[in-house]
Amino acid sequence: MERYGSLPGELSAMPFFRHGRSRAVNAENPTGEKGKGGMAAGVLGPSRKGSPCLKNIPPGETVILGDMKGCGIISHIWITVDNQTSPGDCFVLRDLILRMYWDGEEDPSVEVPLGDFFCCGFGKECMVNSLPIVVVPARGFNSYFQMPFHRGARITLENQHVNQIPAFFYQIDYCLYDSLPEECSYFHASWRRQPLTEPGVDYIIADGIRGKGHYAGTYLALSTLQRYWW
Repeated sequence: MERYGSLPGELSAMPFFRHGRSRAVNAENPTGEKGKGGMAAGVLGPSRKGSPCLKNIPPGETVILGDMKGCGIISHIWITVDNQTSPGDCFVLRDLILRMYWDGEEDPSVEVPLGDFFCCGFGKECMVNSLPIVVVPARGFNSYFQMPFHRGARITLENQHVNQIPAFFYQIDYCLYDSLPEECSYFHASWRRQPLTEPGVDYIIADGIRGKGHYAGTYLALSTLQRYWW
């Protein structure tokens, strides 16, 4: 019998054996094939550093970051990318769209601009220090949300920026299992914005949610047109 316990890294999970088979996805190995993540040779010889990133992603292009088969749980996503493609440029982090599909679904369960997914609004990086999301000053984006799938998972990135993205670094860590409990819930995330809110009218954060689940939380970024306001 497999035990899943709590989140990896939590002290409460340490007494339990986790019988998962660890895998990692990167630019060289988007399917997470065992032993294929460090085949390219760089100046230091064959290693993961030999081919650590996707290069020159054109405007309008959608690339596959991960295409994982089988039953498993994603435990960690790490990404870093420059927030400018040219001097004075901005909004790269808003113009890269992250999408995640579970078990062959056609519509994504996650569809969020890259920066906003990691709690960095308006295309500006900031320091984030929380249990599920961590961002360091040099744009090291980390997600520790647990994301289970029963048959497979696909993660894509669309470049809606006006310029190509010279280099996109990432790694997705996950474990494969023989099976997962049927009550495992899927991870979802959505994004919306409103240019100007209306006085006296509630701003809708989420709607149309159906079925059972856990509400993990909300990240809210806002600016004001007036002085002396929080």
